[in-house]
Amino acid sequence: MDLIKSIFMGLVQGIAEFLPISSSGHLAIIKHILHINTDTGLLFDVLLHLGTLIAIFIAFWKDIQELFVEGLKIIGDFLINVGRLVKGLFSKKPVEFKPVISTPYRRFVMLIIVSTIPTGIIGVVFKDAIEYVSLTLLVPGLCLILTGLLLNIADRVKTGKKSEKTASYKDAGLIGLAQGFATLPGLSRSGTTITACLLAGFDKSFAVKYSFIMSIPAVLGAAVLEMKDFSMDMVSQNDIFNYLVGTIVAGVVGYISIKTMLVIVKGKKFRFFSYYCFIIGIIAVIGYFAL
Repeated sequence: MDLIKSIFMGLVQGIAEFLPISSSGHLAIIKHILHINTDTGLLFDVLLHLGTLIAIFIAFWKDIQELFVEGLKIIGDFLINVGRLVKGLFSKKPVEFKPVISTPYRRFVMLIIVSTIPTGIIGVVFKDAIEYVSLTLLVPGLCLILTGLLLNIADRVKTGKKSEKTASYKDAGLIGLAQGFATLPGLSRSGTTITACLLAGFDKSFAVKYSFIMSIPAVLGAAVLEMKDFSMDMVSQNDIFNYLVGTIVAGVVGYISIKTMLVIVKGKKFRFFSYYCFIIGIIAVIGYFAL
């Protein structure tokens, strides 16, 4: 892959990963247009997602840092309770356990874990099927049209007030399920999960934060699954340089897109993106039958 294509696809990834227009759908369509070999694109796909992952870390660093610290504390308190339980088996004294989910951020950690479970199951079970449908223009086109419908729904949802303090584990599970289905090319992950968050009654700002942070384990898991089949024989050293440039572009543009998305959600301007998804989706479907 030459440098211009790498930069272009990094630009598309950075814009489409966080704006609700589906990066996977656009990349699948662009691969058809630019005739990019899907085998050598495997590493590039992973690097592009890692680039946008870095953008999430930068944009929500304080939250992610707090989640990481509280996650370690959850493990620590859990182990302490296990120790107390074992000790209590040999003692007649009542066992007093430490409260584990004792802060809003600890609850946030558990919500993310609950969301990740259905996403991971869908991603593993349907991995081959998702890769197969990415080879055609039809599925990305239809899913982009579906994304347009979801964005219209998001614009009409009544504003909720749920945060990490009040969101339920049921909410988290359903949102994780939505993220799992959004692995289909053309079905925007951010658009789908933010719509699911808003339907669950999440506060607008928390809906965006939750949508992006919950993508971290999903993206890392997908990267591991992809890279286990990867061999350096698939790419040249020149490709590696071009891929890294595309990754940097994806990260920088992705950060800008995250900040833009926070403004969009507050202003309820999803309908403009829904029109775009309808147009691109219809073009892709027509292209499938015409080409």
